[in-house]
Amino acid sequence: MKYFFFALGSLLFAVTARAQWQSTTYTLKGGWNSIYLHGDAKHDTIANLLPAEVLEVWRWNPNPNQVGFITSPLVPAAGTPEWSVWKRDGSVLSLSTLTGQTAYLVKCSGAASDTQTVTIAQQTLPPANSWVRNGANFLGFPSYKNGSTYPTMGSYFSTFPAALAANSKVYKYVGGELGPSNPVQIFSPSTEPLDATQGYWFSAELVGNFNAPLEVSLSTGSALDFGRNGNIITARLYNRSSSIATIAIAPVASAAAPASQETIAASVPITQRTFDAATATWTEALLDAGGITQVIAPGSTVELSFGISRAEMTAAAGSLYASFLRFTDSASLTDLLLPVRARTSSFAGLWVGDALVSAVESKPESDEVTATSSSYPLRYIVHVDDSGTARILSQVFLGQLDVAGNARGLCTKESGLLSSAKSGAARIVAAHLPLDRVLTATGAVGNDTTLTQTIDIPFNDPTNPFVHKYHPDHDNKSASGSALTAGQESYNVSREVTFTFTASPPEGSIITGWGSSVIGGNYAETIQGLSKDTRGVGTGDGIQLSGTFELRRVSEIGELTVSP
Repeated sequence: MKYFFFALGSLLFAVTARAQWQSTTYTLKGGWNSIYLHGDAKHDTIANLLPAEVLEVWRWNPNPNQVGFITSPLVPAAGTPEWSVWKRDGSVLSLSTLTGQTAYLVKCSGAASDTQTVTIAQQTLPPANSWVRNGANFLGFPSYKNGSTYPTMGSYFSTFPAALAANSKVYKYVGGELGPSNPVQIFSPSTEPLDATQGYWFSAELVGNFNAPLEVSLSTGSALDFGRNGNIITARLYNRSSSIATIAIAPVASAAAPASQETIAASVPITQRTFDAATATWTEALLDAGGITQVIAPGSTVELSFGISRAEMTAAAGSLYASFLRFTDSASLTDLLLPVRARTSSFAGLWVGDALVSAVESKPESDEVTATSSSYPLRYIVHVDDSGTARILSQVFLGQLDVAGNARGLCTKESGLLSSAKSGAARIVAAHLPLDRVLTATGAVGNDTTLTQTIDIPFNDPTNPFVHKYHPDHDNKSASGSALTAGQESYNVSREVTFTFTASPPEGSIITGWGSSVIGGNYAETIQGLSKDTRGVGTGDGIQLSGTFELRRVSEIGELTVSP
């Protein structure tokens, strides 16, 4: 069994579904069109998402082993694995929902001169393209729309010229029946606008993952997902171009979720974290609507750290916060929307840390509370169950429990552990507390809350400071060996402790994870029974102690097995 007597790192496990919403409008003509979805629209069926004029939808499934098209992408074949198909008449239904970062062919009723607009709500995804060597690349791109104008293909692909090389062909759909006039080959990419809502065929035979002149990669994968307890995410920005790029970075609110989806409480209160070399400290500031800018040299990268202000997340525990972080460049080429999401943290689980006593009342010095020369640590173990009830523990065990299923959990005695798995268990002890205590505290654990508990130490308790097992004057026995009562050799001691939680770290410092994986605030204690004027609980004003405290989350398990 492992014994821990020092601060434990948090065990953070959080799963959050995609939740950011954006509505994109597509212009469709009679006949065949192409569209590109930058996000998932799987919340509803295709029949419900698209109007009755849409007769067919074909999804391209990239496959590096297929032949693709040789001269032009003409009539697709429904029986091949490269295509998944939905038809309104129900004759073919190998496609049921619209997934993101995917190009589609859409057939509408009417003539090519007939147009209509369709708005599709989507859960936006980070950009992702995979170019395949056979040349059958049906792709879309996060190009920037400046008013009503998109950048040209020539400027957008200047950092990836192989896509437009002389031996490559690019096609677009313009409506009407499939044939020589639809799709049409683009012969002047230097003047052709790159529409972010359309999909294009590229016959370039190459391999790559190019999606934009500005590339953004995250330390957490594909999204700024802070979950319930995440705190810091690093974004790496790469300027592919040969010119200096000024990147504008700003938070963007999510659209309201469709009725069938989880409600979004608010935008994520995202912050930028910067390091002050002069003071060797981190500073953190909320990103407002104006955002920030970052200059990146040609062909260079920068790393930015983003955090979250959980003090701003006041919705109920488990509530979903979702929004975007938008990246645009000064050349008006790229428009990247990266999902940002978080959930309000529940305080349920096991918390371990220290109260640092930094001031003590001196009875001989006219009851003045004076600062100590150094802080004295007092280990505290606090468990909060799923209903919010907080308990102060003198010890706790983490491991496989001796119950049906033998799930990993928390118990207050070693007897609650599975015997054969004790080598993998851990014990945490608060040595200054009486043994085997499970004390239900008054108040609550949280931001701007207070938790209080009276800890009674009987005169004959082994942890009483007046008791010494091997000293005849402190063993609570008379010279003849008979038992003594309280006040004869030792005294009852009472400690009333108060934890006042603060929404922000003390003295304005930056503590990563404050409010989710780290909590704390101000500590106060009144001790009765140590001095003559406090002998007997309630007979004196007690000895006052004060300081600060900090608790770190060790487990999110809200159930505690209290062993008899």
